[in-house]
Amino acid sequence: MAVYKVVQIGDEVLQEKAKEVKSITPNIIKLLNNMRDTMYANKGVGLAAPQIGISKRVIVVDVGEGLTELINPSIVKASGQIKDTEGCLSLPDVVGDVVRAAEVRVKGLDRSGAEIEIKAVGYAARAFQHEIDHLEGILFIDKAENIRKVK
Repeated sequence: MAVYKVVQIGDEVLQEKAKEVKSITPNIIKLLNNMRDTMYANKGVGLAAPQIGISKRVIVVDVGEGLTELINPSIVKASGQIKDTEGCLSLPDVVGDVVRAAEVRVKGLDRSGAEIEIKAVGYAARAFQHEIDHLEGILFIDKAENIRKVK
C-alpha cells in the first residue's frame, strides 16, 4: 500500500469538520489500508483522514492492542477524567497536557459496513478522543496546557 505525507499544523483541512462517509467503496477500503500503513510508518498510535489531507470521517488506532479502523466514529459515552501528555503526528516535536475522559464508548462502522461499539480505557480512550477531535477540526493544542517543544 501507500504511505502518505502527514499534513502539518497550518493546513486548512486540519481545522475543518470532516465529511461523513456515505458508503463504503473500494476507495474507502484503500484509504483505510493507506492510513494504517502511514500510521505505522510514522510510529503513531492513531491517524485521522484529515491528517493525510482527506476530509473524511475515518480513523485508525493501535495503542498496542491491535488495529482498530472506524468509519464515521462517534463517542456515545464518556466517564471520568484524566490529564496526560499528548503529541500529534501533525505537530511534530510539540507536546501538551490534555484533560480527557478516562473511559469512552465509541461506535462506528468497520470496513465491511457493520456497526461496532468499542469500550476504551486509559491510553486507548485518549487515542480515540484525540483522533475523533481531528474529525471535528480540533487539534490537541486547542485543549492543551503546558504546551512545549521536545527534542
